[in-house]
Order: sequence, then structure tokens, then C-alpha cells
Amino acid sequence: MQHVKAPDPTDRHVGARVKMRRLMLGMSQGKLGGALGLTFQQVQKYEKGMNRIGASRLRDIAAILQVPVSFFFEDGPLAGSSKDSNAPSTDIVTSFLTSRDGLGLARAFLAIKNAKLKRAIVQLVETLGGDE
Repeated sequence: MQHVKAPDPTDRHVGARVKMRRLMLGMSQGKLGGALGLTFQQVQKYEKGMNRIGASRLRDIAAILQVPVSFFFEDGPLAGSSKDSNAPSTDIVTSFLTSRDGLGLARAFLAIKNAKLKRAIVQLVETLGGDE
């Protein structure tokens, strides 16, 4: 029986950042894969952190997604190990922003110009979520 190794936290983080940026651009896994000469399944494995992304491939992904390579490492597992314990987990934020609903909600919220309305929406969501 072969033991399946869990993805490395950095590989998962980099993959999640690839997914987040791809979704921000409205790009499918197939389109990103095609631009890289890969299948969408390979992109899927990268995004889940199951397969590690090599340096030259990450450079290519960064160019296609129009971000610097450093974007994929921002707020990663080893970035600033003396983090504020009250700060929200980047895993939660990344998970939220890589979901279709989360990304849609974030885009719609950012489009609201009225600061009082934004605050009222935050209060409503906090109330609905049970976060006092």
C-alpha cells in the first residue's frame, strides 16, 4: 500500500493564488492550460497544489495572468512568520476569493461607491453569519 503525501503548504498556496488570479480574469482552466501547452487537468492539479509548479512554468503562468511571479507567494505560509494572531487566515481569504460566489460578491461590493451602504452591507452579513 502506497502512502499518498499531502500537498506542501507552499504548493497549495501558490496554486490557490494561480486559481484566484485566473478567476479574477474570467479565464477557464482550459484556456490557461492551452496557453501553457497543458490540459485543464494539469492546471487543476497545479491549483490544488497536488503538482509543484516549476520556476520557468510559474514565470510563464505569471506572464499569462499578467502579474509578477512574487504575486503567487504573497501572504504565503512562510511570509512574515510573526503574523498577528488576530488577523484573518489567508487560507480563509484565498478560499473565499477562489470561489465563484466569493469572487462575485467581492467584485459587486467593490463596485459600491457609497461608504455608508458598504458598512450597512458588512453589518448585515456579520449579523447573518452570527459574527458579533
